[in-house]
Amino acid sequence: MIDAISLAQNLIRCPSVTPKDAGALDVLERALAPLGFHCQRLRFEEDGTEGVDNLYARLGTTQPNLGFAGHTDVVPVGDVAAWTVDPFGGEIRDGVLYGRGAADMKSAIAAFVGACARVLEGGRPKGSISLLITGDEEGVSINGTRKMLGWMRAQAEQLDHCLVGEPTAAARSGDTLKIGRRGSMYVSFTVRGIQGHTAYPQRALNPIPILATLASELAGEPLDGGTEHFEPSTLVFTSFDVGNTAGNVSPAVAQARCNIRFNDLHTSHQLEQRLRARADAVAARMGGQITLETRVSGEVFLTKPGAFTELIARAVRSVTTEAPLLSTGGGTSDARFIKDMCPVAELGLPGTTMHKVDECMPVCEIAQLTDIYTALLKTYFASPPR
Repeated sequence: MIDAISLAQNLIRCPSVTPKDAGALDVLERALAPLGFHCQRLRFEEDGTEGVDNLYARLGTTQPNLGFAGHTDVVPVGDVAAWTVDPFGGEIRDGVLYGRGAADMKSAIAAFVGACARVLEGGRPKGSISLLITGDEEGVSINGTRKMLGWMRAQAEQLDHCLVGEPTAAARSGDTLKIGRRGSMYVSFTVRGIQGHTAYPQRALNPIPILATLASELAGEPLDGGTEHFEPSTLVFTSFDVGNTAGNVSPAVAQARCNIRFNDLHTSHQLEQRLRARADAVAARMGGQITLETRVSGEVFLTKPGAFTELIARAVRSVTTEAPLLSTGGGTSDARFIKDMCPVAELGLPGTTMHKVDECMPVCEIAQLTDIYTALLKTYFASPPR
């Protein structure tokens, strides 16, 4: 038997701030190998980025192959003096486990490994269990899950379904099942005009009013009204920059940035076309040259309610007596990469303290999530969803 609480403590005691591993994957391998998992360490590097260690562990060789995805990397602790405990001490106080990663998401990894140990006491399942554990989820996500999936395809490793252990719950473990995520894209606008003396504005073309008009029109026009499974898409401006220190000079260039979180009515390409059309219209009316650059961190995806999501819901109900809320809210996760291989959903612990000072998790929540994952594994291999 593996004690999920002790395993979570040992993982937290590894200061694995992205992209450092700090021994976290060693802790996992020592827990998984005696259970019969074949563990493979995968290190990926790319020019301009620091290399990242990842772990692929598989038990069994046949299908169906149920995957569990998670990350051992954590965000920085911030002001250490603001913590009332050692951020990497893994200390338990009054039934609460403290430390960076307690919520996001080392405790969930420990719960899944503990669930695997329980299930294996009754014998190996008819199929396979795989873990995809990355050290690059909290960072740029270049050398982590995305490259692991590429490696899996090259090795003919196929997942049939995947569960991501992100802290999706609102109040109690398993109370929320994420079946999709909004897409996210970042947009930079640049307006070029003609610099000039403020006493002679007719001799210049001030880019600031042009950019202000564009920003006002985009921010004031809803992208949509939402869909069956998604809330309305949002466009939020995050900066408006001129860099002009002179009080009597109108600048030549003005820039702004925004972030769009979009639902399944859009693709990033469609939204980029929409933004370019609006920018061209404003430039035609007011003059100047407007250009934009986009960076897409993830497209929208949805695992439609069906056999897989109902199986997870049944497992949750068997432990908590209540069905989880189906949700697509929140930010992005590595599920945005996994959805290209197989149906994927997210189920985990409450996320109220993730990324905060004194991040923590009641041990009873970890124990309940272990029970839920145990029920899920048993249900899945007893009757795999089609």
